[in-house]
Amino acid sequence: MLQIVIPAYNEEGRLPRTLRDLRRHVAAHRGVLGRVEVLVVDNASTDRTAEVARAADSSALPVRVLRCARRGKGAAVRAGLLASDADLVCFMDADGATGLDAMEEAWRRLLLGADVVIGSRALAGSDTEARHCRTRSAGAAAYRRLAGRLVPGVADTQCGFKFFRGDLVRRVVGEMRTGGFSFDVELLVLLLAAGARIEEIPVTWTDVPGSTFVPARHGAGAFVELASIAWRRRAFERPVPAAAPAATAVPLPVALPLGGHG
Repeated sequence: MLQIVIPAYNEEGRLPRTLRDLRRHVAAHRGVLGRVEVLVVDNASTDRTAEVARAADSSALPVRVLRCARRGKGAAVRAGLLASDADLVCFMDADGATGLDAMEEAWRRLLLGADVVIGSRALAGSDTEARHCRTRSAGAAAYRRLAGRLVPGVADTQCGFKFFRGDLVRRVVGEMRTGGFSFDVELLVLLLAAGARIEEIPVTWTDVPGSTFVPARHGAGAFVELASIAWRRRAFERPVPAAAPAATAVPLPVALPLGGHG
């Protein structure tokens, strides 16, 4: 069984289409994916996010709604992963920015022995579309350089499309302390420290309007989170293999965002 965690903060506008697309994709690839359940984590939304998520529940694609009172995408993903009980678990963004056609490859890699499979916009074969100002692009480039030092071998830490062995991710995610947008980095650091084999796969990614990541509000905090992760890393770090290169990495388009609820 595969459980899909979707963190959602005020996503009543974008979440319904994402769930519809997901239901159609799962139905078309049932022979490969098998049973799939969605866990939507309502991250203290003030709109109808929980209502539209419950309305999408169906026998074709069961949808459960969880409540996470602690604000922050990292907190929501942590809550969803801890609530999961499937052999294979993933999380993806509520905006559906990453094409679902990569799901089957991620599933295949896990079955072949990978512990973690993450979508990467930095690999040859990826198709990305981003529209951001020059200031945000420069900030994203600096962030990637720093994140790369914490997670060697991973070209794109921030793509919201990550698949895991359920038992492994549940074992380490409880140690995660980052509640904001840098949570991906800390989770990958913890997984590498646990000896996880991480592989990246190319994805199709489109910048969907309405992101909750606002550089002026969240940018500085993301860098502070990286510094905190680097400090905590020393407490549990031990020599482990670097992430397994899945394909040839190419430079990320400078406009790609740091990450967000979508």
